[in-house]
Formats: sequence, C-alpha cells, structure tokens
Amino acid sequence: AEGDNNTTLDEFRSDGFGLGTDNTELLNKGTNTYVAWNWKANGGTATATISESGNNPAAVVQANPTAGFSIITYTGTSGTGTIAHGLGAVPKMIIIKNRGDARNWIVYHGENTSAPETDFLILNTSAATADNADMFSDTAPTSSVFTIGNTNNDGTNEDNDTYVAYCFAEVEGYSKFGSYSGNGNADGAFVHLGFRPAWVMLKRTDSADDWEIMDSKRSEINGRRAYLFANTNDAETTSLAD
Repeated sequence: AEGDNNTTLDEFRSDGFGLGTDNTELLNKGTNTYVAWNWKANGGTATATISESGNNPAAVVQANPTAGFSIITYTGTSGTGTIAHGLGAVPKMIIIKNRGDARNWIVYHGENTSAPETDFLILNTSAATADNADMFSDTAPTSSVFTIGNTNNDGTNEDNDTYVAYCFAEVEGYSKFGSYSGNGNADGAFVHLGFRPAWVMLKRTDSADDWEIMDSKRSEINGRRAYLFANTNDAETTSLAD
C-alpha cells in the first residue's frame, strides 16, 4: 500500500524534484546509482475535481493533454462507473493502483488484444494477459472517460478504497503504444514509431515474462541495452541486444 517517508522523495519543484537523506536505498543512498523517468501532468494543480455521482467515483484530475498524460486520484464505489481523464483523446494505456491496500498494479493497454477492454495485465508480476470483465467492465475508454467494473474488485474499484490512475494517450512524434509479433530473427522485428524514442517498455502478453524497460540515458549507444524490470527488484543488467 501507499507509504509516507519524507527522507526519500521530499518535494516536487518547478525545475525538478528534491531528495532527502534516505538510508533505505530507495532513492538517495550514498554511492548507489539511480534512474528517474518523469512525465509532467499539470504542475501539481488539479484541472478538474469531480464529485461522486451514482457509481461514478469522486475524483481529482491533473491533466496535460499536450503531453498525453494525466494523473487521477479517485475513491472506489464497487459499481460500474466512469471517470473523466482530461486528455481529450482516447487513452492507449492506463495504470491503476489501490493506494490503501497491498494489491496489484492493473494495466489496460489499447493494443494488447483484439478486445483490450476485456483484458488486463499486472505491472508488478510477469503474468500473461488475463480476461476479467470486472476490471474495466468490458468497456473501451473514450476521448473523455474510462470505465471501471461493477463489483467489489480491489484491482480498480473496491468500495471506499482510494486509487491512483496514470493515463497515457498517443501524441504524434512523442509517444506511441502498440503491439508486435516476434520473428526469432537475430536482427529482430522492426517497430516503426516515426520518432527516436528515449524510453521503451516491452511486455510479452501471450505468456509469462518480465516487463522490460530501456532508455537512452543508461544505454546511449545502439546495440547495447541496460535492462530494468518493472515487476522485480533486480539490479540493472547489461547485455548485447537479444
């Protein structure tokens, strides 16, 4: 569940973030090396505050449509409801975490299957795609809202539990969300984005496998990759492209 420790990350600033003394090794232990990835929402200011209406949760939205990114905090109702995401475009990826309980990170990905709204992935495990109507009520997100399920589902909508949702929409030349099939070729499958990416996350969806993260700061030269895995606490590993 969500924790509070002001000796780790202790402030957000207009030009970056501040770190505390941190004896836990999470963010600022002496001589350790770290990486941070940052998306700007709206500088800490809400773009919308929504009251609970029927099964639609109370929510606070902080959105940056230009960057295709928003952060929503909401309180579950346990009934099928919608939440405004503030992006003005259909989200291609939504990551949701129950803040009050030790629960999985639930992921919607718009290119995961032929009907992605019926399925979900788990960010903190290697599990393959699973089908569950309760997560997103088998309803695809729209340019204004996304839908969460109609039962006491602690993944996305347990009654009175608090949640955070990170929503991403595609922005031409900046972000892209898709799927591909491997070809087993040493030269690899090519995935066209239309721009040079700075950050890439990959996940095998038809079988259990890790969430692999690469970026252009830890691996600045093509052909060599420094791996981190979102679902493990493993240290970085470096190998030739495989």
